[in-house]
Amino acid sequence: MEIIHIKKVSLLEINILEDISKRSFIETYASKNTAKNMEAYLTDNFSPSQLKKQINDPGSEFYIASINDDAIGYLKINFGSAQTEFKTDNFIEIERIYVLNDFQGKKIGQLLCNKAFQIGQQKKADLLWLGVWEENQKAIRFYKKYGFAEFDKHIFKLGNDDQTDLLMKLKL
Repeated sequence: MEIIHIKKVSLLEINILEDISKRSFIETYASKNTAKNMEAYLTDNFSPSQLKKQINDPGSEFYIASINDDAIGYLKINFGSAQTEFKTDNFIEIERIYVLNDFQGKKIGQLLCNKAFQIGQQKKADLLWLGVWEENQKAIRFYKKYGFAEFDKHIFKLGNDDQTDLLMKLKL
């Protein structure tokens, strides 16, 4: 059995984070979006300078899941004012959980989700919340399995396309 490691990302791993961010996002969304919108989103959100800014933000943390030093997925969580909405200290946002397609169904997402739960408990948060694209039924099922419940919606910009995210929450 292969051992999965989850570790907090530092600036030294910016290239690894950029690669896993782009690869996992493309695998997840490219088939349902235009190349132009995908490229715009990747450039705006996963450039080394943008990722460096996010890593340096004390309200955001990234964790990479790896097997044999190969990144296979990651988690990004936000606290306080770094959250995209609900900028309160007793909520934590799971902004991203992505796992490469070849490693889905192998409990990697579960380990990353558990990491978010653990951090939420350490920080004495009342609530974990996230946004998930309404067309990503696989992810919605995953989050519901862990007890997340839908409570609202918001618009997510992918390039020039306004998409609807379901907002889901879990009380800790």
